[in-house]
Amino acid sequence: MADLTGANGQRENFRVVGKPNIPGLTSYAMATGIAKFGSDFNVPGMLFAKMLRSPYSHSRVLSIDTAAALAIPGVVDVVLWNDPIFKEIGSGPLSGKKSSYLPNEAHCEGAEVGAVVIAESEGLCDEALQALIVEWEQLPFIVDLKKGLDPDFPTIRGPEWDESDTYGPTSVTSEGHTWMATHYPEDPRKVGNVSWTTKIEGDLEAGWAEADFILEYDVNLHDVVSLLPNPQASVAWWTDNMYKPGKTLRIEGAVGRRGMIANMYKVPDDNVIQEGLFQGGKYCDWGLRMAQEITPLLSKRVGGRPVRCCNTREENFDMCVNERHAHIKLGVTKDGLITAVEDNSLLDHGAPNSSEMTVYDRDWNGYYSLKCENIVQKYTVVDSNRGFMHTCGQFVPYSWDMVTVGIAVLAEKLNKDPTDLARLNIHGPDSQKDTRPVPSFEACLEEGKRLMNWNWHKAGTKRLPDGRLHGASFRYQMCPRHAFMKYFCKLEYRGGVVHFPTQGPIAGWFGTECFTMIAAEELGLNFEDICVDYDYRAEHTDEAGGSDGVTGHGWIVKECANLLKKKILESAVKEAQIEVMRFGPMEMPKPPSPLKGYTADELDIMDGKVFVKADPSVFVPFSQATSETISADYGGNSPKSAWATTFGRRFDTMNTSWCEVAVDDETGEVEILKYMVVADPGKVIRRTSLESQIDQVVFFSQGCQLLEEYIMDPETGVKLNGNMVDYRKPTTLDVPVVDKEILELRSGDGAYGASGIAHNLANSHLIITAIHNATGVWVDPPATPDRMLKALGKC
Repeated sequence: MADLTGANGQRENFRVVGKPNIPGLTSYAMATGIAKFGSDFNVPGMLFAKMLRSPYSHSRVLSIDTAAALAIPGVVDVVLWNDPIFKEIGSGPLSGKKSSYLPNEAHCEGAEVGAVVIAESEGLCDEALQALIVEWEQLPFIVDLKKGLDPDFPTIRGPEWDESDTYGPTSVTSEGHTWMATHYPEDPRKVGNVSWTTKIEGDLEAGWAEADFILEYDVNLHDVVSLLPNPQASVAWWTDNMYKPGKTLRIEGAVGRRGMIANMYKVPDDNVIQEGLFQGGKYCDWGLRMAQEITPLLSKRVGGRPVRCCNTREENFDMCVNERHAHIKLGVTKDGLITAVEDNSLLDHGAPNSSEMTVYDRDWNGYYSLKCENIVQKYTVVDSNRGFMHTCGQFVPYSWDMVTVGIAVLAEKLNKDPTDLARLNIHGPDSQKDTRPVPSFEACLEEGKRLMNWNWHKAGTKRLPDGRLHGASFRYQMCPRHAFMKYFCKLEYRGGVVHFPTQGPIAGWFGTECFTMIAAEELGLNFEDICVDYDYRAEHTDEAGGSDGVTGHGWIVKECANLLKKKILESAVKEAQIEVMRFGPMEMPKPPSPLKGYTADELDIMDGKVFVKADPSVFVPFSQATSETISADYGGNSPKSAWATTFGRRFDTMNTSWCEVAVDDETGEVEILKYMVVADPGKVIRRTSLESQIDQVVFFSQGCQLLEEYIMDPETGVKLNGNMVDYRKPTTLDVPVVDKEILELRSGDGAYGASGIAHNLANSHLIITAIHNATGVWVDPPATPDRMLKALGKC
């Protein structure tokens, strides 16, 4: 596949796209502090709000005495969960299906519950919260998933939190492939806090019969905390609308969600003003926190005065991966071909309204990269009070590392290079029955082996000159592209300049820069020639799913730019025919245009000139091509992507990751000697964004495998390291340098054959697999020195 259906999809020469070191349009504002995020807005007369948070893992507020809090000078109001004002608010992403927006039951420690205080300072808010006399009911909790399996343990979720109505038996067909996915949240076999979901494909018994032996292994994933460097916050206030009936809502901090906020508060989109477009750092985090949604309601409560609510980093301590324990059985021939896969996983469902993608998504995973079509995935899902997962999960697709570990275990058993076993088992470009090699995979594999000087050895058999054990590992994955959304782009030629209006948001993947590069490329201009107009009212939005969304949305931008180019050339030809200029009643001869007599098809645009293709010396400056104002817009779906339509059963662009470690078996210390990514994103759009995405996922991957650990007290269910001091995120001193080799085979179906990179390189076990190759023992992440020594039998 490639970009065959759109304009210039097979372009060979690039002047702008792929160019390195093109600066971010707003980098200066962010670096100097000019940029404002939700927590940076200060408005005259502004009040502050803070919410009561549960000190318990699972609790219910029975009553609250507010008298002492309201008696504190400067405390304006205390709003309780049962206040009628909450009936005015529509559904937001955090409001339960059948519960109040601000509930009186908290399903994890730190959850907003029961009350919100409004005061003249954040300090007074804290004082008021301390003065509240709260009658708490401590409820049964689950932070140990095995405890949750006990059928006699009390149910921790009542019917008001039931989320099962979205699931049921389904038969799914895509690209001619049919499978049965059965969900059992309300199955009669459901017991207490446990539900089951099973996905069956192929004939497992036939797969076992084809196998010469059965390989069994465990893969354990611990929950990992998201990192939001910019605290979630908003400030909102209401004013009279001078031009139409009703109030105008001004809100800052709920970036990229103006329409959703308008819907929540039942006002037209045009009555919502949101000028700040800086979203802050996120990783596949699609929604808002309560602090970003509730301020318009609180402003109403105090007569329209500005109210700001800002979470601290401890209050943003959400999970981005839930705990999972997988026991996997593979049927394997003596040559190493996998014939059957059975995945029995125990998963954490998290607190109510957590992302369902972790527990009910079995479609996008490494199993479908195999020739093997006999696959059963059995999930046992436990409701818990461990925490709230707001993101879609940073290790999407979740089962790729089940394959990574399986290939490593199989390599050890058969004494075969894991790269050879991967090559044997991976299916061809078009389907699981396709036995042809995948060009992108082969290129990434061979280049990685060459650059790593790859020479696999059995586990525990190699020591470095300094005496430490040496290990190496490898994994593969496809470079997916979402293509779930309809995209839109508008470009305008005005006053001799091309304008690109966008509402942002300004986020970590620098989508606006990518789109501007594509527009400049197609219009024959330089990057700096495009004037980007940031405007919250613009229809175009960058929120397209990160780098892989950029490549699909970029296809729409490419088509829009070509449409604008066609209109500019047509207008330039028309204007070239004009011989008289009119200024009101006055007329005067117009100097003859060099383009007179030519058709639009005979013209082109390059280097700021509209010129004759047959004789480039005949031109007019682009800024003088036409006096008309011309706009072009283009919207709809980009071409279907291989990933979104076949869930890995068809391959276009792929990547490989490689890790080399040294393990000191006396101290348990692990050092990453080399970390390399060889990626084929199809086509690089903005190299800085691409390389930064790779650095980002290695930051995640190294952190979860060597440092990060979410520690709960089993007796109380509360976090013992619920802050960014005690919880060990990597720093710049911890993260290894990532060697990157970028290939461009142009086989993706986004703009110019691009697919993107996104989070497919994020992994939970590449480093762990290298440690096993060094030591011969498996250690569950994080591989801290004490865990290493325990695994080695030395403590």
